[in-house]
Amino acid sequence: MRSVSLYHHLLCFSLLLATHLTSVSSWKRDEFRNCNQTPFCKRARSRKPGSCSLIAADVSISDGDLTAKLIPPNPENPEDQSPINPLVLTISVYQDGVLRLKIDEDPSFDPPKKRFEVPDVIVPEFLEKKLWLQRLSEEVIGTDSGPSSVVYLLDEYEAVLRHDPFEVFVRGKGGKRVLSLNSNGLFDFEQLRVKKEGEDWEERFRGHTDTRPYGPQSISFDVSFYGADFVYGIPEHATSLALKPTSGPGVEESEPYRLFNLDVFEYIHESPFGIYGSIPVMISHGKARGTSGFFWLNAAEMQIDVLGSGWDAESGIALPSDQSRIDTLWMSEAGVVDAFFFVGPGPKDVVRQYTSVTGTPAMPQFFATAYHQCRWNYRDEEDVAQVDSKFDEHDIPYDVLWLDIEHTDGKRYFTWDRVHFPHPEEMQNKLAAKGRHMVTIVDPHIKRDESFHLHKEATQKGYYVKDATGKDYDGWCWPGSSSYPDMLNPEIRSWWADKFLLENYVGSTPSLYIWNDMNEPSVFNGPEVTMPRDALHIGGVEHRELHNAYGYYFHMATADGLVKRGDGKVRPFVLSRAIFPGSQRHGAIWTGDNTAEWEQLRVSVPMILTLGLTGITFSGADVGGFFGNPGPELLVRWYQLGAYYPFFRAHAHHDTKRREPWLFGERNTELMKEAIHIRYALLPYFYTLFREANTTGVPVMRPLWMEFPADEATFSNDEAFMVGSSLLVQGVFTEQAKHASVYLPSGQSWYYLNSGTAYKGGRTHKMEVSEESIPAFQRAGTIIPRKDRFRRSSTQMENDPYTLVIALNSTQEAEGELYIDDGKSFEFAKGAYIHRRFVFSNGKLTSSNTSPSASGKSRFSSDCLIERIILLGYSPGPKSALIEPANQKTEIELGPLYLRNGRSPTVVTIRKPNVRIADNWTIQVL
Repeated sequence: MRSVSLYHHLLCFSLLLATHLTSVSSWKRDEFRNCNQTPFCKRARSRKPGSCSLIAADVSISDGDLTAKLIPPNPENPEDQSPINPLVLTISVYQDGVLRLKIDEDPSFDPPKKRFEVPDVIVPEFLEKKLWLQRLSEEVIGTDSGPSSVVYLLDEYEAVLRHDPFEVFVRGKGGKRVLSLNSNGLFDFEQLRVKKEGEDWEERFRGHTDTRPYGPQSISFDVSFYGADFVYGIPEHATSLALKPTSGPGVEESEPYRLFNLDVFEYIHESPFGIYGSIPVMISHGKARGTSGFFWLNAAEMQIDVLGSGWDAESGIALPSDQSRIDTLWMSEAGVVDAFFFVGPGPKDVVRQYTSVTGTPAMPQFFATAYHQCRWNYRDEEDVAQVDSKFDEHDIPYDVLWLDIEHTDGKRYFTWDRVHFPHPEEMQNKLAAKGRHMVTIVDPHIKRDESFHLHKEATQKGYYVKDATGKDYDGWCWPGSSSYPDMLNPEIRSWWADKFLLENYVGSTPSLYIWNDMNEPSVFNGPEVTMPRDALHIGGVEHRELHNAYGYYFHMATADGLVKRGDGKVRPFVLSRAIFPGSQRHGAIWTGDNTAEWEQLRVSVPMILTLGLTGITFSGADVGGFFGNPGPELLVRWYQLGAYYPFFRAHAHHDTKRREPWLFGERNTELMKEAIHIRYALLPYFYTLFREANTTGVPVMRPLWMEFPADEATFSNDEAFMVGSSLLVQGVFTEQAKHASVYLPSGQSWYYLNSGTAYKGGRTHKMEVSEESIPAFQRAGTIIPRKDRFRRSSTQMENDPYTLVIALNSTQEAEGELYIDDGKSFEFAKGAYIHRRFVFSNGKLTSSNTSPSASGKSRFSSDCLIERIILLGYSPGPKSALIEPANQKTEIELGPLYLRNGRSPTVVTIRKPNVRIADNWTIQVL
């Protein structure tokens, strides 16, 4: 009987796996629900403007918040309908222009259960920034018959609660609106209630039944952005940076943008369907008003419409006509309203305000910002050693080698296939001897095998997610029959973290880091390849309520495990596929299972830019495309673009041909090597930008309009991007391209990275492009630090000298920064770092310290020198420079722009000033 049962299970799994892998060939839309197949979305979309009749009553100040009850205007209710109980509204104000709006059921009416509020996302420091409201003022708005309540927000900004009809908006100087909620009367809150006899609350899709024991509980409302030319954000979708309308005149058969974490194979570009992550943050930008943002903290499935112009032509609702505006409709299956309004007014202000709520990106280890080599799968230790040696043979630096699921013993994570990887510690130590690291994969599905210690322990402790009947949920993934730890439970997260201790993860070493895949969570035999919505977590929370946050908690627990492993002293590195607000605090993410196509290369740019706008700055796309076999030209172009991604990793499916950089002929090897060399030269600049992100939330890779918010030509440009404030990169996205159109924003000149030639800003240039590189420019008025000597890994570059590239503007001035720490520990948080500011003005370069006083704190020192200073835009007249306080002269001459390239153009260079990077000094051109 056992053998028959085993055969049956193996056959079922083989069929499931075959279906899973077959679907790789094309994305099958009918495997996933659309809005019409999603009842809450269909209901919300059918509502007409003005359908909400709630009014705000009992408005007062309580515990520093504005509170009110939302009630229907007529408390009488028809006998055939459920009673409409009051909703509780709370408005809180926080420092730096953040408004928080919460709406939930009134607990005094004893709803069937408490609605889920997402824990452990808002950082504690934010809650300490609350401004305690002392009073509110009343004002009659327009032709309203009654008053509205007004509270102070920031400077000239005020928050207004309109009583009848209920509306919340933020206004700025002169009463101009910034953001509003329910201005179009689309607010709806389906209250939990007792099921009536004969009611059918079940939902069915493709053979799966969702029991929905608590019935309809969705929430929807409209949000308006005033003075907006475009809206952006709400990742993760493979679509344009500026969000396109999904409903309204001229928009036919369009779907809302879906936020529901899904394991989608070979996703298609230009699609609003959800993929691996969900960040419900939208940012608007316009020339007239600037930038504002809106965030809904909710982990249930969400659908969002961007409403096209004229969608409300017949609504009869009068909104301010002197301001342009973009209306949006937000719909969620469950949860509460926990929304945040960000007033900006600049792009970086909004990002800073949002990350003040959910946390700034973690500071990565230095090695993690370099190049990563991955494949499903490197076969064995010999394969690993051969790949490693080939990088050295071809003089190509890399820092991390990755192992996918085949390295394990039968897909049991935290184990090794002892036939193919018999000496894992020795393998890792050989890489570590060259300053390199290894990453292994650890997914959330645990193989249901009584001989597997992890499964046995999780079962005994009751740590698995339960199905709707209360039994351990059993789904199918790579190992076959699998169960999933309930990561909502902090106790289980702590238990999981302990598994990464060296004594528990046998065969691991301190140079091993982790990759979390399939953590949406992916379930091959589940509805839409994910966990059923009626599965149960701690406290009776349904999976539908927290689905989008499951991978976030898994990512958090894994990162905590690596911190534990290092006794709290070493920064973790964990890559995650699933994301949620706050994921930026725990590590890197990538854009998932892309394809080796030119359009997928192109869409990687808006995808990464959108992630950066919503806090996730350490992100990248699989270089070369995960699926398919890229031709040499596409692969080279992807390396040239990927070298500027914040996270730079090549990865490929096991059915693809091997594609390490040396397998495409000598010329293509040289081109890919050159792209990787560019990344390594710029690592000091990238690391400085990661520190900026860590302190301010501003992303490493930025849309042009973030740096040039008044330049309308940048607002919808998503083929070019900024790396920090100093570099502009334009991808090449077509085969055999001979030219590229590059828009250079106005205000300054731009220096072509390859030649040092200056180009004027404020115009589009038709650039000749060759196979050697993609167009990239340094902005006039900036200083970029580089390291021009190449080693086997970034770790071996630690003590190498620096080059400063000074790109002078029209007034012969420039400025820049350099941040350095030990690259691995948390000591930087105690002040152990060097942060220098460079200013060139009046012919003098000055290096000054921007770090706060380190008195009583940890210290970091460096003996690194500056060996070259390049002056772009400086006429070659001067012959020498004076270094102070050393009172030494050094030569100025024409030198190569790049040391590694024999054909490099010559530029004005201060040779061997040999000043210490950590010191204060000046260099005066004589």
